[in-house]
Amino acid sequence: MKIARFSTDGSPRYGIVDDEELVVLSGDPMYHGYDTTGERVSLAEAKILAPVIPRSKVVCVGMNYAAHRKEMGHEGPETPLIFLKPNTAVVGPGDPIVIPPVEGRIVHEGELAIVIGSVAKRVKADNWRDVVFGFTIANDVSARDVMFADGQWARAKGYDTFCPLGPYIDTEIDPTSLAIETRVDGEVRRSGNTADLLHKIPQLIEFISDVWTLLPGDIILTGTPDGLGGFVDGQTIDITIEGLGTLSNPAKNRDDRDY
Repeated sequence: MKIARFSTDGSPRYGIVDDEELVVLSGDPMYHGYDTTGERVSLAEAKILAPVIPRSKVVCVGMNYAAHRKEMGHEGPETPLIFLKPNTAVVGPGDPIVIPPVEGRIVHEGELAIVIGSVAKRVKADNWRDVVFGFTIANDVSARDVMFADGQWARAKGYDTFCPLGPYIDTEIDPTSLAIETRVDGEVRRSGNTADLLHKIPQLIEFISDVWTLLPGDIILTGTPDGLGGFVDGQTIDITIEGLGTLSNPAKNRDDRDY
């Protein structure tokens, strides 16, 4: 089942994707279930929003593909390398990625995102499915040279608009072997498969929920495959994950960036 968060009049609503229509739900299905209103809305008439605004945090996993780790020259720890993005970084499909006035490259990182569906603390790997609502697509946008200059990643990955999500949440898909491809203006830049995750989803949930209590709507970004990053003002970044569709966002310079 694919769940959309959408608007036709400026107010967010939720719907089940049914071919070219949305079956409108009476509330947020994460909290209110799947009761419908009887209304249907054409997808063509709806603005698709970020499928969820994390209640507290976006948890990211760095260097979780061997080829990307090698590409970055980063040996990394044996345990998952985790960090946070603020929920204010989240934008939806079609929303612009706004490039701030910082030196160096702005990089795309297409990733499978886990949407947490219930309070999760010290979850055992075998029980991971009990706390997952579904999966969507994320772009872990990064100001790469800022990462190196700062010596840590909070600013480089935390700017407003640096976490596009969408287009939908799939509540039933098997995430264990999904092809991921990132394109910039149609050119393939990154490609991989979730089968190659170094730390698998059950282990990620066990590890992360031992550190932080996860709340409904929180997101875990599972890492990016290797490949050439980088985009500039005017380009469009498309991330496709098998079975989940395509997340597309244009890039534009912030109004105080003039280069």
